Amino acid sequence: MIDLGAALPTALSRLKKLPDGATLELLTFKRDRGVAVRKTGDLFEVREFGYRDETNTEGGAGLKKRLKTILKREFPRSNKVHVRER
Repeated sequence: MIDLGAALPTALSRLKKLPDGATLELLTFKRDRGVAVRKTGDLFEVREFGYRDETNTEGGAGLKKRLKTILKREFPRSNKVHVRER
């Protein structure tokens, strides 16, 4: 578990190191809401689940903005976030 404030920089640094086809998940304490980011070449498939159920494809430039928006929406009162690589 990591602090919510460190979730975005941690996720971005881990996503750069992931092999193609791997997934990084950021989950709430109860693990019922979150975001899963799957790396496919130079693109990232961002799947949001919880308050909204959406899937989008982002390049490297728009990924940071998309994740920041999703973290505010999916983790409104969270202080800690589970990080899991698959």
